[in-house]
Amino acid sequence: MVKGLFDIFRSAELLTVTIDPDAPISESRFVVLDTELTGLDQRRDSLISIGALRMAGSKIELGTYFDRMINPERVMNPKSVVIHGVMPSEVELEPPLKPILGEFLSYCKDSVLVGHCIDVDLFYLNKELRALLGRELGYPVVDTYSLYEWLTGRGVLRPQKASGGASTALFAIADDLGIPAASAHTALGDAYTTAQVFQRFLSMLRREEITTIGGLLRIGNPAGGGTRALPAGQMSNF
Repeated sequence: MVKGLFDIFRSAELLTVTIDPDAPISESRFVVLDTELTGLDQRRDSLISIGALRMAGSKIELGTYFDRMINPERVMNPKSVVIHGVMPSEVELEPPLKPILGEFLSYCKDSVLVGHCIDVDLFYLNKELRALLGRELGYPVVDTYSLYEWLTGRGVLRPQKASGGASTALFAIADDLGIPAASAHTALGDAYTTAQVFQRFLSMLRREEITTIGGLLRIGNPAGGGTRALPAGQMSNF
């Protein structure tokens, strides 16, 4: 019990990251993440896996990945099982979420979080953190879909349409960039696809003179980035 309480308080210390907006992207640290869920009911469903990779600038650190399955301690939605392929029997012997969240926060320390439509992942992570600690993540966040919108708005990338909306557009974007995506939707596999897309985007952004963390966070903000970060009238007809 004492160790469990200590772990929770230690996790609380890792909930906030402050990044200098003038820091060069090339010298910054990122954690690219993806999650799988029991379903998409925001009141009832929860996490069943977290996958993440670290990046130093545009370099993906393949040897330090985070890949954990979670016992959700609740019934899984059969429709979600079809998508991610995780069977209830595969998670029933896994640890519950609390200790894994502590490990994940330690893994993310001092990094900018990156994900595709990351607001979905953050919703479920913050839902659990509020229940455990009464607090949410205070990390700088970049959404690769917002970056994609900004780049297409500038005419740098071709728009990609995908059935299912923005979340499934990741694989159409990856395919257009020549990035092979895993056939199964695992958290780590999708995080790796996202990391490769982000890596290509960083190269394009450098040519567009986006070289600092402040600039990256402005156009990659899930709520205010993308085409909303473009000056009025700058949308390309590409």
